[in-house]
Amino acid sequence: MRIFVAGATGTLGLPLVRALASRGHEVVGLTRSAGKVGVLEQAGAAAAVADALDEGRLEQVLRAARPDCVFHLLTALPKGAPLRAGHMKATNELRVRGTANLLRAAVAAGAKRLVAESMIFAYGFGDHGDVPKVESDALQPREPHAWLQETVDSLRALEEQLLAADARGEIEAVPLRFGLFYGSKVPSTAFTVKMLRRRLARVKGARGVGSWVHLDDAVEACIAAMERGRAGEIYNVVDDEPVGMNEWMLEAARALGAGRPFSAPLWLLRLLMPYMGAVFETRLPVSNRKAKAELGWLPQYRSYRDGLREVAAHLSVA
Repeated sequence: MRIFVAGATGTLGLPLVRALASRGHEVVGLTRSAGKVGVLEQAGAAAAVADALDEGRLEQVLRAARPDCVFHLLTALPKGAPLRAGHMKATNELRVRGTANLLRAAVAAGAKRLVAESMIFAYGFGDHGDVPKVESDALQPREPHAWLQETVDSLRALEEQLLAADARGEIEAVPLRFGLFYGSKVPSTAFTVKMLRRRLARVKGARGVGSWVHLDDAVEACIAAMERGRAGEIYNVVDDEPVGMNEWMLEAARALGAGRPFSAPLWLLRLLMPYMGAVFETRLPVSNRKAKAELGWLPQYRSYRDGLREVAAHLSVA
């Protein structure tokens, strides 16, 4: 199969390129930087150099690639982790304008299917209670903090554009709502390790509950969605066990052999890292039942405890 991966050198994109190439697919990876062409070639893909916000150039490289399937993994997050609202602006634009450009180019190039990276924060931030969210649940109408609204709106715009194109019969669209990524090759995990070295990865007063997914399992979910996802359906891609944010940090410290983290007050996190503060305040357990049933996808790392052992095997805390 001919496959085009937009965002091919990103956290999810590069391991997906490698997995697709290893299975015999003909892969073209999109990068904005000519300096990353060699990275893609080493991963087994041909490279297309274009900016997703340049509609004309993007259509040109899609037409040249003639893909059967397109992956939309476009992000522009800072190295490490997004800490404040400003760190999300470039990614928000890619989720709105970049999605529109990629959709038009994919349709013009004759692609049959588009699988896209959304995120569980499409449900919204804040307290969603204890019952795991399913794909048919209503989305939160308003955010607890006005500056988060742009991030949530951009995720919903991505999904809405894809589903509208699917409904018009232009392309088969399968958005995936991923949980929080972690793994030995995930930049935000490396950032967490640095915090653990300083014993600063626990937040006093934080009641947040997150749903996570190991990067290896995210890659397999992408391939399952390409092969078996129902057109026009959204799938949650998370592991089996939602967990409190502080509990995740404590388990990470244990797995990595770090000392027990000290507690920083929530008000300080809100002040210094407002985006992370919102994450630590959000209670968002999410169900993966639909992805298991319809995609035939089973996470290798069913619990964060399992996945953190993989992280510990590759990373160390001094």
